[in-house]
Amino acid sequence: MAPNLHEVESAPLLLDENNNRNDQRVKPTSPLDAALNGSRKFYGSTNGNSWQKIERYDPLQHRKLDNPTTNLDTLMHILNGNLGTGILAMPDAFKNSGLYLGLFGTMIMGSICTHCMHILVRCARELCSRYQVPSMSFAEVGQNCLECSGLPRLGRLIGFMINSFLVLMQIGFCSVYFLFVAVNIRDFLEYASIQTDVFTVLAGILIPMIALNMIRSLKLLAPTSMVASVLAISGITISFVFLLQDLPRTTTVSAVQSWNTLPLYFGTAMYAIEGIGVLLPLESNMKTPRDFCRWNGVLNTGMAIVVTLYTAIGFYGYLKYGDAAEGSITLNLPSEVFLGQLVRLLMAVAVFASYALQFYVPMSILSPVVRRQFGSRDAQDCVEYTVRIALVLVTFTLAAIIPNLGAFISLVGAVSTSTLALVFPPLIEIVTFWPGRQYGRWNWIFWKDVAIACFGMSGFLIGTSTSVTQIVTNWE
Repeated sequence: MAPNLHEVESAPLLLDENNNRNDQRVKPTSPLDAALNGSRKFYGSTNGNSWQKIERYDPLQHRKLDNPTTNLDTLMHILNGNLGTGILAMPDAFKNSGLYLGLFGTMIMGSICTHCMHILVRCARELCSRYQVPSMSFAEVGQNCLECSGLPRLGRLIGFMINSFLVLMQIGFCSVYFLFVAVNIRDFLEYASIQTDVFTVLAGILIPMIALNMIRSLKLLAPTSMVASVLAISGITISFVFLLQDLPRTTTVSAVQSWNTLPLYFGTAMYAIEGIGVLLPLESNMKTPRDFCRWNGVLNTGMAIVVTLYTAIGFYGYLKYGDAAEGSITLNLPSEVFLGQLVRLLMAVAVFASYALQFYVPMSILSPVVRRQFGSRDAQDCVEYTVRIALVLVTFTLAAIIPNLGAFISLVGAVSTSTLALVFPPLIEIVTFWPGRQYGRWNWIFWKDVAIACFGMSGFLIGTSTSVTQIVTNWE
């Protein structure tokens, strides 16, 4: 018996036995039809008489990449994107939460953020299948999920908001990276009896920073990420040498801090989990993308390492230094000891090399916008390089005026990272699977997503107000 008419009209495209595109198509489908059919296999006719089974469009099989990254490359990018200034600020985060609340809170938040990363990739692949495209950006996922639900205008607004938050977040990251590198190099130079100030160091590293960010390919950035990850792990390892020596008893620090400082903990912890912006670019640039989301895949492996290191640095750093913990643990290490200065130098170079990966995200958003304003390839390249230089100068300016590293880190985390990592992904999942209400038994997926989004929005509102208040107080 032939399939019903709706199944025929919903067929996305014909694929041959090797799962390649067939030029003969059935009646065009809409993304809404594809959503209503879920993951069902379709049937179509190529000659009007015979019927054949048609597999749903698989976006992972239609990606054509010039420089795909290996699993190891992607893992290094994940570590490089997360083992930056945020992990070094974790003792300061624990100072605002308390030892045990920070311990369990960081593990829980890390697990939730990793789950939200899986949500985002899953929804991106689902929407790619409906729209028959090989990959989508974060903003395109947000826009298209609403378009599938019949809300195209709202979709365009959400897409713009996601891009705005991504650019804001990554510029904030890059500004903190700039300042971190300058502060630690300044301290190292003072150890070498060279007196200077932070602004002079910022100006000194400006040209090398601009040169590094002329690289446009993730594949070409892979060696830089490898070096940065090795240096960062080496610096963190040496830091543990200091943190684990002469540890005081756990009763010497607060187990749980007051409610007044918890929003600062939330913002700093969310800032530390800073990989959401590079997630989809990394996944879509993989040679074997199916390995990304497996239970033992690249994402889970990378985030397990990251969250473990976050928790350990925060726990032992706060236990060691207590309320004296600085916005970066490197500033607490003894300045008169060579190993302490070596950590500063290693982490400064690692963060410097990591800047280019964080910078990749805003440029991937802004570059198509500015390039399409010009016709010739030479003009497009020229204007893109101009924008790259201008953005580096913006982060340089912000780094020069940041009054307090810890408070600014918390502000960036509360404003951008919480919305991008905890608010948008669950809402996108709700909307993506709204046609057909594919939420599982008792709609548990729906209620789970609502709870995560409310948690993220609460952190955004309370964390932002607390961070702004502290920054204004420090400026005065």
